[in-house]
Amino acid sequence: MVRVVKRRSEKAGLPPGTLVHIGEKKVEKPTITVIEYDEMNFQEKEVDTIEDCFPYKEKEAVTWINVEGIHRVEILEKIGDCFGLHPLVLEDILNTNQRPKLEDYVEYIYIVLKMLYYDGKRDGITVEQVSLILGPNYVLSFQEGIAGDIFDPMRAQIRNAKGRIRKMGADYLAYTLIDSVVDNYFVIIEELGEDIELLEEDLVTDPRPETLTGVQKLKREMIFLRRSVWPLREVIGTLERRESPLVKESTGLYLRDVYDHTIQVIDTIETFRDMLSGMLDIYLSSISNRLNEVVKVLTIISTIFIPVTFITGAYGMNFRYMPELQYRYGYPLVWLVIVIIAALMLLYFRRRKWI
Repeated sequence: MVRVVKRRSEKAGLPPGTLVHIGEKKVEKPTITVIEYDEMNFQEKEVDTIEDCFPYKEKEAVTWINVEGIHRVEILEKIGDCFGLHPLVLEDILNTNQRPKLEDYVEYIYIVLKMLYYDGKRDGITVEQVSLILGPNYVLSFQEGIAGDIFDPMRAQIRNAKGRIRKMGADYLAYTLIDSVVDNYFVIIEELGEDIELLEEDLVTDPRPETLTGVQKLKREMIFLRRSVWPLREVIGTLERRESPLVKESTGLYLRDVYDHTIQVIDTIETFRDMLSGMLDIYLSSISNRLNEVVKVLTIISTIFIPVTFITGAYGMNFRYMPELQYRYGYPLVWLVIVIIAALMLLYFRRRKWI
């Protein structure tokens, strides 16, 4: 189950800008990859030290530096010193409980996103925080480090010079990364939608306590998904308005498309939340209907046995002078009367459509 709020007790009492990693350590050793490209040239390599990235700040070609594994505070300190990042930005990168947001520092733009994966084995959502720094000719990305990076198709496009990415600037690269994150939300929504449909069938046909547990689990997943996606609308809207000179007009058109996708995701999430909220009523109604069916059957059986019990009770009295007790065919006659009464009552119930 997704943890909605991570522990922040280690930050208590520390001054603003103190670099402390908050979250899980998801990789043992951080990896740093550098991709440098323009329309004609391309270079990709994995560097051993963060100092190897420093020369790329002044180059004219677009540079994408990706850091996977953010628990090493000293690496972020060196990157911050080289690229002139504010200490509060570095603090936010290390805090993996950030909500999606955008902060414009004039020389660069800081963006926080939530990269989500659907874990089929765990049957739930896995989250990874992604921080982007958009500069004049570079993009810095910081990931916690989870297998199955959704940025791999972007790397393939750069390597193979497919699409517009090699012809555009750093702002377009940032757009493609954001677009990959938003497009992956649709995959999550499709998986959750199938789970909701299965739950609806179970609620109507065979409601069980496990079904109610599944509803509660999905409601929690939806709360987390809404918390991850809802602020993204404001982030992309700010980029689309091109309030920063780092975002070109040509890229603004593509950001508008991402904004539309974000609205679609939010609308779908709200629809799913309404459906899950109504599922509790469906569960209670289904349980009540099943109880009513059981009570109806028991009531019919009891009603049939009321006259039967009266007859057997009457002839179970221990009086000596009861004329029917000496009758030769008294016992089978009583059984015949009992069967006829039961049959007539069943026929009456059926005609009234009670059974």
